[in-house]
Amino acid sequence: MGFVSEFKEFAMKGNVIDLAIGVVIGGAFGKIVSSLIDDVITPLLLKPALDAANLSNIADLKAGAVKYGSFLSNIISFIIVALVLFLIIKGINAAKKKEAAAPAAPAEPSAQEKLLMEIRDALKK
Repeated sequence: MGFVSEFKEFAMKGNVIDLAIGVVIGGAFGKIVSSLIDDVITPLLLKPALDAANLSNIADLKAGAVKYGSFLSNIISFIIVALVLFLIIKGINAAKKKEAAAPAAPAEPSAQEKLLMEIRDALKK
């Protein structure tokens, strides 16, 4: 098998495609979380603290030469992403449990069991 055909076979495997889709969706989700932090959480929850520090953005927080505001912003982003992913996984697991809890249809009797049931029914008559 040639190098190009091996690479094509590798790239077209389901796991690679699933991973690529996950990376693209993760990037888009990261932008949503960044917007949530910068446009919603920071103005609503952190506004009083930022006003007290005479700042307009959490990323501007610093102590001397150390800019720790950006670090705090990234920590908040991580916590929100982790929380949302936890809730999504919890919902998926709950749906799987409901699906698994549904009773399975009774198994079809084997040929031997059918024959024995026919004999039993014939003896009853």
